[in-house]
Amino acid sequence: MSWPAAACAAGSWSAPAGCSRGSRGKGLQPRTLEVFDDLGVIDEVLASGTEFPPFRLYAGHDVVWERTLLQMLGADPIEPSPQTPYPLPWLLPQWRTDEMLCRRLAGLGVEVEFGTELAGFRTSDDGVTATLTRDGSVEVIRADYLGGCDGGRSTVRKHLGVGFEGQTFDTERTLVGDVRVDGLDGFFCHLLTRDGDLANRFSFWNLPRTGYYRFVASMAAHEAPEPTLAALRDLLVTRTGRTDLRLHDLRSIALHEVHARMVQQFRIGRVLLAGDAAHVHSSAGGQGLNVSVQDAYNLGWKLAAVLGGAPEQLLDSYEAERFPAAAAVLGLSTALHRHYFAPPSESDPGTGPALTQLGLGYRGGPLTDEGRAAPGALQAGDRAPDGLVRTADGATLRLFDLFRGPQFTLLGFGRPGAAEPFERRYPALVRARTVTSSTVTSPGPGGLVDDGRVKATYDATEKTLFLIRPDGYVGAVSESPDAIHTYLRRVGAR
Repeated sequence: MSWPAAACAAGSWSAPAGCSRGSRGKGLQPRTLEVFDDLGVIDEVLASGTEFPPFRLYAGHDVVWERTLLQMLGADPIEPSPQTPYPLPWLLPQWRTDEMLCRRLAGLGVEVEFGTELAGFRTSDDGVTATLTRDGSVEVIRADYLGGCDGGRSTVRKHLGVGFEGQTFDTERTLVGDVRVDGLDGFFCHLLTRDGDLANRFSFWNLPRTGYYRFVASMAAHEAPEPTLAALRDLLVTRTGRTDLRLHDLRSIALHEVHARMVQQFRIGRVLLAGDAAHVHSSAGGQGLNVSVQDAYNLGWKLAAVLGGAPEQLLDSYEAERFPAAAAVLGLSTALHRHYFAPPSESDPGTGPALTQLGLGYRGGPLTDEGRAAPGALQAGDRAPDGLVRTADGATLRLFDLFRGPQFTLLGFGRPGAAEPFERRYPALVRARTVTSSTVTSPGPGGLVDDGRVKATYDATEKTLFLIRPDGYVGAVSESPDAIHTYLRRVGAR
């Protein structure tokens, strides 16, 4: 059941052919870091990236101010804790994220096929027939389900004829890419202007351990230049007056429209849409890649469960849970786009907590069962926090290490042995542990000892049972074992 961390080959980066060369989604939010912890790549992610650097605003050559990310967001300082081990966004070029995930999949025996195009598909009540083209050859495959994760221009979505509602900011364009820059000092998000006017900024983000910068310049559509190195150099001089900066070794460049769009259905029979195929965002706030990871994390375990014999209706909960979550994030990123870099005010105190996606959950959804008459602070549908406990032999254990893997995890608070019968009854589905007080002399086989902080974090009584889903959210909370049995049968227990 355990998924060990992948080995980190620091300094060696040979992305598989077909991976993006650009940094693109360079910001990993705290909830995404928790997903990568579960997938066994967190050590490599942390070793290869860094915390977001401060922002530095220039007027010509002069520095106007420096502000941290939290100051820009109007958020209070956040420190790591046993409950939230990764409280801050992490800066990592997307090509490195892609490589780590491809290498992790290869270690699990899964090959990602690049250079392969979906030419078309048809669906039936019992599956999907897809036509693929690769190197001039055609292959027809039959599958139970099709996941449309093919980006904002999704072939799958267009083939289905699903509406993509929202807006395109037709009068705006954004020039983005990666380039080397000679003449910039310090590790910052450098906001270059002529006179301190942020509306006409040219931004360079240091990309950790690469020697490259991510550049971003927004403009009116009619002012958009050709996406070339020469045009990039000219735009930099026009916007900043700086002739001392040398741009070279252009790695990637693209001119983007800004969209805020979303489908009205995430599931159409045997086809499920996720990521940019289902919703596209402004880059403001660094949400797009992260909400896409959450889509896949939510959908993946449900597909596995259904293919393993769980009721097909379990897949209906994917749309029911992810539609409102994605809509909320889309609203946030659009609001940030409209007043990006505006300082917080008393009426708009900042959006730092929402950006982390730690607060997004599924309370009241179809796959949550809050069985207490008086629910606590942590409820069914919420993210399950991390924490530290001791095993019977005195070793320290993180809850996230206990949760890691494709199974459900049951935490029972109270007398020794309260939760373990579930694991004996559902050995392939449930990992069960009882959390007892440090005053208990013997926690029993497999029991865990808590100094009181985990119980407080989970706001648990001595009889509470917390069932944690494979994606790290609380599925059910009850003081009744029968309620937990009922929930497990809903998700495929036999």
